[in-house]
Amino acid sequence: MEIKGKVHEVGATQQVSETFKKRDLIVEYAENPTYPEYIRFEALQDKTALLDTFKAGDEVEVFFNLRGRPWTDKTGKTSYFNSLVIWRINAIAAGAQAAATPAYAAPVDVSNTPGEDDDLPF
Repeated sequence: MEIKGKVHEVGATQQVSETFKKRDLIVEYAENPTYPEYIRFEALQDKTALLDTFKAGDEVEVFFNLRGRPWTDKTGKTSYFNSLVIWRINAIAAGAQAAATPAYAAPVDVSNTPGEDDDLPF
């Protein structure tokens, strides 16, 4: 899955255990600009380094997996949790549309020089 939005916050890396670390990313998603959504993503293990170059205000495209799991408390009540786990993130440049358009050389005038006869039949 993927989504485009603006970085609202990049969290610090949390060392949960000796072998597990994670980092949060909050993205402002404005499908309807009047009511933007703030969506929390998680980067796990080596993917935490993906967030090092991003800061609040950056336009990004986030690629993620949707994960879900149950949790049962001491009373036996089961709750369900969802996670959005990042596997890739790209910066979206402000001029990305212009940068994607290839630059071409200016047209060259290939017509005859004045005074030369054109012997082509068309």
